[in-house]
Amino acid sequence: MHAYGFDLHWRAPERLITVEDYRRAARRRLPRMVWSYVDGGADDMCSLAGNRSAFDRWWLQPSVLTGHDTHRLETTVAGLELTMPVMLAPTGFTGLTRWSGDLEATRAAQRAGTRYALSTTSSWSLEEVTAAADREHVFQLYPGSGGMAADLMRRAWAAGYRTLFVTVDVPVKGNREGERKQGMGIPPALTPLRALDFARHPRWTYEVLRHQRVGGANTLDLSPGGAGGSVVTNAVASIESAERELMQSRLNWDDLAWMREQWKGRLYIKGVLGAQDAARAVDLGCDGVVVSNHGGRQLDHVTPTLEALPGIVDEVGHRAEVILDGGIRRGTDVVTALALGADAVLIGRPYLYGLAVAGEDGVVAVLDILRDEITRALTLLGVRGVADLNRTHVRRAEGAPALT
Repeated sequence: MHAYGFDLHWRAPERLITVEDYRRAARRRLPRMVWSYVDGGADDMCSLAGNRSAFDRWWLQPSVLTGHDTHRLETTVAGLELTMPVMLAPTGFTGLTRWSGDLEATRAAQRAGTRYALSTTSSWSLEEVTAAADREHVFQLYPGSGGMAADLMRRAWAAGYRTLFVTVDVPVKGNREGERKQGMGIPPALTPLRALDFARHPRWTYEVLRHQRVGGANTLDLSPGGAGGSVVTNAVASIESAERELMQSRLNWDDLAWMREQWKGRLYIKGVLGAQDAARAVDLGCDGVVVSNHGGRQLDHVTPTLEALPGIVDEVGHRAEVILDGGIRRGTDVVTALALGADAVLIGRPYLYGLAVAGEDGVVAVLDILRDEITRALTLLGVRGVADLNRTHVRRAEGAPALT
């Protein structure tokens, strides 16, 4: 309805112009049980909050009258060309957020000129995702002992993956109390109130029941003629399989050395917070490290990833790529991470918010928001491109403890 040059509505349209806007919208679209999985963390969620608050301890330092009218966001990570230094992190059971999650996330990454890291516990198999892709992406491996990890590496290579993220911070599942309180156990606890909550989200409920794509596609046969059962049975079987085969507290550096020997492509260790661990991984032949605390979903009260970043960059940045994972919600967050030495960042929850709201288009919209914010930040900083960012462009906020 138009009147006097205004676009009039009975109610204000949903304005999704920030990642936080997508977060609020996603929360409305998902049942509480699922939201506790998507947005929660371990114990008191101090690690989760710390990843965000760490960015408040850094101030950006602009220069004026620099005369730059173009700003380059392009970069290369793991030999993969990106139009922006933001990749999609591996997120397990993406089908809980949207049944077609891994496929739509892959297509969205391609549309935005970046890459998707497919989780071992994805809802679509690594072969299915490759078949839907028109460029190379990344496979994330939970390095369990025994034959399953070796088989996943073989399958990933055969499917065309040439970059492997080996996640090493999940020897056991973190204590995610929020999930447990909402019934996300084994099996999930369905109560009348939770059933009513599902009924209030009819589209989500229909799609989950209709398509049976919660998780486990790489470890279970979910094909029409396969061994898959109901959606609950498949989810339980997948979680039990992952915890039994892929979460091994006895894994050690010899196991990583074996994987480095077996994998002929690029290999990154994911889940590193200490400079000495990063150095040891690079000494073993890792091409890079992903500074990550698993989004605050594992050990609570650990170092925020942004705090760990500078020390790791100083230790290994001259001979390996360093990627930051955790806490990114703004383009200025990306700029801060790159100024502190990261080659790129991963986003997990932000892209899941977009996925829950509008599928592939929602993920693209979230990436576009970050792209616009990065470009604007570079303009205001007086920096020509992301490759020119360095520590002269940031300083420690007043009152924040100095880095040691």
